[in-house]
Amino acid sequence: MTASSPDDTMSVRGALSPDELLTTTRSVRWRLDLTRSVPEELIDECIGIAVQAPSAQNAQNWHWIVVTDADLRRSIGGYYRQAYYTYLEEEVRQRIASGHETAGAPHQDAAERRQVHSSRYLADHMGEVPVLVVAAIDIGTPVLPDANQAGIWGSLLPAAWSYALAARARGLGTTWTMLHLRHEREIAELLRLPDTVFQGVLLPTAYYLGDTFRRAPRKPLSAVVHRNGW
Repeated sequence: MTASSPDDTMSVRGALSPDELLTTTRSVRWRLDLTRSVPEELIDECIGIAVQAPSAQNAQNWHWIVVTDADLRRSIGGYYRQAYYTYLEEEVRQRIASGHETAGAPHQDAAERRQVHSSRYLADHMGEVPVLVVAAIDIGTPVLPDANQAGIWGSLLPAAWSYALAARARGLGTTWTMLHLRHEREIAELLRLPDTVFQGVLLPTAYYLGDTFRRAPRKPLSAVVHRNGW
């Protein structure tokens, strides 16, 4: 696959301002259109934007595994579903142990219920999403360092987010998920990744259903901004 150069990116859908793009790029799960194929050149455009992101020492050692094969998507979806339900069981046990929930009677507000519903939907249908993009990085060694890894992931994750923004600008929906990493080794074998390449994030990509997206509720800046110290 050859990603498009910036001069080739001509498929922006609509007139989103930079602020609108940055504040309305949402996690899309149950609104992903599982029935509509996504042109390969559109994915290439998004990756062409993504690789303009910075990387440590300008190494550009990111890699993008674009999965469209139905059998591969189904296999990855199976691992993802298994990881999701294991995570869900663990979370419920932790909430019960901490007293925040009783067995058989979860205490969730409306926002939590929506998130659980959409997350479960994605887990059950991940293998049906038209395009699965795995953003990965080659660190040149088969073992992650014990020391600070900020330089490694800081060289990949900004590019992955740029991909999500580029997809949003082109009428595509994505969501940022790392649950597949519970089966990172199995998926690496499935995709024949070298042992020096580590996966960072899975970005299921599809056209989305319904209208556009709004800003999400966030904590006030007074709760998160610290000036000249904590």
